[in-house]
Amino acid sequence: MRNLKSLHRSVIAIPPGGLPLTATAWDATSDSLICAFGPSKLSAVIELRRVNSNVYDFYESNIIASWDAPCPLPGLQLDKVLNLHFFADIATACLVLAGGDIVIVREEPLSGEDLIEIVGSVDAGITAASWSPDEELLAISTRASTLLFMTREFENVTNVAFTPEDIKASKHVSVGWGKAETQFKGKRAKALRDPTMPDHVDEGILSSLDNGVTTISWRGDGAFVAVNTVENEQRRMIRVYSREGTLDSVSEPVDGLEGALSWRPAGNLIAGVQRLEERIDIVFFERNGLRHGQFSLRITPEDMKTFASVVDLKWNSDSTVLAVCFLDKTQLWTMGNYHYYLKQEINPGDKQSMESVVLSSWHPEKPLKLALSTKDALQRLEYVLAVAGGSNSSPYDYGTVAVIDGGTLKITPLRAANVPPPMALHEVACRYKIVDIAINYSSTLVAVLHDSSVAIYDFDPCSKPSREPLFREEIFLPLPIGAWTRQIAFLGDSNIFVLTGIPNDAISSLYKMSFGGVREPVLVDQTPSTLLLSSTNRDRICIEEEAALPEVQNGHGHSKSAFSVSELEISEEEDEVQVAKRHIVSFARPCVQVEVWRSGDKGIAFGLTANGILFANERSLVRNCTSFLLTPAHLIFTTAQHLLKFVHLTAVDDLEIPLDEPEKDERCRSIERGARLVTVMPTSYCLVLQMPRGNLETIYPRALVLAGIRVSIAARDYKTAFLACRKQRVDMNILHDHAPKQFMENVQLFVNRVKKVEHIDLFLSQLREEDVSETMYKETLLTRALPGEAEKIDGEHDELVEKAVEHICFLADVNKLYDHALGLYDLELSLLVAQQSQKDPREYMPYLQSLQEMSTLRMQFTIDDDLKRNAKALTHLHELAAFGELEQYVVKHELYSDALALYRYQTERYDEVMRLYAEFLSSRSKFKEAGIAYEYLSDYTSASEAYRAANLWREALSSATLVPLSASEIAELALALADGPVESKDFFAAASIHLDYLADVETA
Repeated sequence: MRNLKSLHRSVIAIPPGGLPLTATAWDATSDSLICAFGPSKLSAVIELRRVNSNVYDFYESNIIASWDAPCPLPGLQLDKVLNLHFFADIATACLVLAGGDIVIVREEPLSGEDLIEIVGSVDAGITAASWSPDEELLAISTRASTLLFMTREFENVTNVAFTPEDIKASKHVSVGWGKAETQFKGKRAKALRDPTMPDHVDEGILSSLDNGVTTISWRGDGAFVAVNTVENEQRRMIRVYSREGTLDSVSEPVDGLEGALSWRPAGNLIAGVQRLEERIDIVFFERNGLRHGQFSLRITPEDMKTFASVVDLKWNSDSTVLAVCFLDKTQLWTMGNYHYYLKQEINPGDKQSMESVVLSSWHPEKPLKLALSTKDALQRLEYVLAVAGGSNSSPYDYGTVAVIDGGTLKITPLRAANVPPPMALHEVACRYKIVDIAINYSSTLVAVLHDSSVAIYDFDPCSKPSREPLFREEIFLPLPIGAWTRQIAFLGDSNIFVLTGIPNDAISSLYKMSFGGVREPVLVDQTPSTLLLSSTNRDRICIEEEAALPEVQNGHGHSKSAFSVSELEISEEEDEVQVAKRHIVSFARPCVQVEVWRSGDKGIAFGLTANGILFANERSLVRNCTSFLLTPAHLIFTTAQHLLKFVHLTAVDDLEIPLDEPEKDERCRSIERGARLVTVMPTSYCLVLQMPRGNLETIYPRALVLAGIRVSIAARDYKTAFLACRKQRVDMNILHDHAPKQFMENVQLFVNRVKKVEHIDLFLSQLREEDVSETMYKETLLTRALPGEAEKIDGEHDELVEKAVEHICFLADVNKLYDHALGLYDLELSLLVAQQSQKDPREYMPYLQSLQEMSTLRMQFTIDDDLKRNAKALTHLHELAAFGELEQYVVKHELYSDALALYRYQTERYDEVMRLYAEFLSSRSKFKEAGIAYEYLSDYTSASEAYRAANLWREALSSATLVPLSASEIAELALALADGPVESKDFFAAASIHLDYLADVETA
């Protein structure tokens, strides 16, 4: 469901008349390109240049070396750079030439080292070469039909010859029917034919346009290497060798197989090109040489003879994108659910000739960064895999997602139809190739960005039956010659912004177009190195710009940068467009996804870097994030530990990241390995994840469900909240617990909204106890509220009340209901409930009659005492002013703290309770607390004894002095207290007693 969005694109034109660009290689440490120019038919010179990341003009590139390279082979008219590789750790470039020379160029040679050195030569000539991914082995195929393995020090490891006997390495079984002339074509024979057997078996016939090239490609781990050669000018054969040079397998015969070859770094597939009469297929092989699927390139038979006469392949470093290179363009393909999507089609800088295929070079460490080169132009491109989706805010959270597949727009509102890819609810054929897609805030418009225009489609995600998007209009952009489009975004529902670039410059231009107002595109801003353009909310768009700082990091001129995030607000006055830019934050690293959340005038910019660091303004939240989304209430993100996490949005410093404890925290949930977020629909309490293989999974996280239920309760929409609890199996106690006072004030509204008797029964039956005091209070309120509401409906219908009591006794434990009815001190209700139970009237009738004869406070005390609500019963005794009985009750049930709270303003009674409390503490051996209580009562004798029992000598002596005791009695007490510290080896305390209270300096 993700598309390739262009983060960066620059084109450097090569001056005409100079040496042609023939090879490129990345310097991963500085993100610069090492480019080889020449040789050409007019000059045998090879020139090596470094093009830094901040260079946009050819003449600003640095020359590393230049030398004459005449071809040593008599039969080869022009030498050719077959492979260029740069070793970043030693700043050395290695060039392998078709004439047989292996040349190294040291960018910073040490004393005694040459700048340019020919370290080896193959007399027979070289047809292909490739370094292993670990840069330790060089595989070279020669014109003598041999394969050489050389170390990094250019020492020969092994020499393997290509022989016809290699075909026996893999014994592929033919299940064909032989030649056509030997087959019997009778009706019965056709009926007996096995339908699982193919009509035609390939024999490996060469393509008519095969150029005879040899190609080498390593597996991602460097354990195996594949070599694609022409065998005896009859068929193409792919040989797979181990790292030690042992032949592992050969490919099965494939008609029309050409020289392109690229082994997927993940290791499971080897990609090749098969040219048929009316189409070109990208075919895949397993390591054992057997075919394993294919897909067709979307080109016409006429194109096969022109720009598609030569095709090259190159996988990126993480196996997610396959570059298919033609003579005049490059296509980028991705795979999901075993379907290959054409995500981008890039044209080179020149269109004057189609002499050679476009060369592609993927960055070894940044998977979505590549360089494309022709003899006249160099392009640097960087992409990010991003979801083109609609709003995540209610009520427009339809989950609308748009997918690019060549010239086809696939759009699906996931809330209405969860259609699994590669299918879609609607597929729209566009006139031109698609660059980017944007959906407006209300999901009613879809803007499709092409190379030089924007196509607008009307869309209704709510229509039943669903209607396809309808073409509305196309707006052409006034672009300079050679300019290109990169990104598109909506501001609100009617304003569209398009980000473009121009050759030989870092400037990005921002165009605005609208409906109903100024219809012609207007240039509103020009900024250097704009990375991202995205819609943040209904009335703002967000841009991320790179700003170079003056500090220089290394000798290659790679400067440190800051990445500024700003919001644009647009105003139109007298046909003039005014752009107000509001700076939010500057990130230290470039972010491939930026979203802004606003609360009033304050905004928080969330940014995700390519290596998984998630920022909230300057604060780094997590360092293992793989995808994230924003809703009005939550930040939702996935982690490399395969967890889905929810963060409640608030101030930056207050953002609380849940721990990796999915079994304990509802804000954390385990998900499938490698899953990524696609969209979130808070209205439906769900979000959609895409698995690594491409299928979709819709889940209802507890955090999202509870957030939606709380919103419904706050809006008094009890029916929606109840149905959500019922569907998602949420404890229905939340309908009361979230806002207890509001619920009690709206019981009538709750009953009227829910309506169905079975739903109300379900709600009542789900009420359960957890914390006794809190839950009993809660259920008491409910028991009190429901009969009250029944009386409001019809106070004269006693039969209705009796039926209601009978019904609720059926739903709940009648014994608990009887206790709760007693707890309301409503004897009539208690009698009604008791009559519905299995209790013997001889048991409860005398009890209720005795309660009836008591005074109100005495009745309440008796009921609470019988129900074990001792603390509440104590309050009734306090109101009865029965202090003697209260003292006995306090001692019996140990309610000292409650009694002290009741008498805190009556000093005499308070002291009496405090003395009871002190005696209780002493009986429980809590001598320290007892001493404090006695000291509060000014009973210093008892306090001193309690402190002495607690081994608190300082407090004991202090209290003794307040008794007061005589000097001899204090000395006697001090001498007794000194033994305890000595036994516990607290010699400092013992010394203090002897010195301060006994004046015994010698013993101290």
